[in-house]
Amino acid sequence: MPHAAIAKDNVAVITGGASGIGFAAATAFARAGMKVCIADVDEPRLADAATKLSSVTSAVDVMTFAVDVSNAESLAELERAVRERFGGTDVLMNNAGIQPGSTLFGEPDHWQRIIAVNMWGIINGSRIFAPNMIARGKCGLIINTGSKQGITTPPGDPAYNVSKAGVKAFTEALQHELRNTKDRRVTAHLLIPGFVFTGLTAKGRTEKPAGAWTPEQTVDFMLARLEAGDFYILCPDNDVPRALDEKRMLWAAGDIVENRPPLSRWHPDYADAFRKFVEGE
Repeated sequence: MPHAAIAKDNVAVITGGASGIGFAAATAFARAGMKVCIADVDEPRLADAATKLSSVTSAVDVMTFAVDVSNAESLAELERAVRERFGGTDVLMNNAGIQPGSTLFGEPDHWQRIIAVNMWGIINGSRIFAPNMIARGKCGLIINTGSKQGITTPPGDPAYNVSKAGVKAFTEALQHELRNTKDRRVTAHLLIPGFVFTGLTAKGRTEKPAGAWTPEQTVDFMLARLEAGDFYILCPDNDVPRALDEKRMLWAAGDIVENRPPLSRWHPDYADAFRKFVEGE
């Protein structure tokens, strides 16, 4: 049985919904008989996505909305528009994100945009939608798209890592708040994709690398783990076993507990120690 919020005639809102994981989720929700609002900053892509969804569900059950998730008022307009069209929201998927690459001492405007979209977009969406979702008195879901990089924080893209680490911390706080509300019918969940082949990660490639998942695989896994009640929805990769992801995360915590240098798992002086840790020696 799917999660109770994913049901015929319920309403799903997906930011970053015109492509990638967001569009795959919108398609899955539509196939479940839900009314779907796909929100995205790219209006031509929104129109194309709505046309594609019309092959899955009735056009009257599909809504599109141009939104800049970094702007709280833009998201408030989205929430109001969904209530006016469909009566309210049962599933909110805060999925919009960007990964243009960053350097530590790069342009501050670049950093601010990444954090504004990736982190503030999720904070804004959750804070604006959650009160009315709770007031509906129905089972509801808030799904925030994080990243393994927000947990293992590898070197090379610090602004993205900071934004996704913030998403993890915020979603944990959100779920704590929700489980202490009356009736506790709305829950938050952190989607932690691995390597997913989307426009965000393609970087000029036209064919999916063997190690990557498709957006559809990611959403199928997400739905299964929502049904199981997971808060942390940690997606494996085709070429990275879940056990290795777990070891990387545990080693990262060990940097603090054992007072190792930050990111020691990528430090050449600790290469052999990390290998032995991963292999259980």
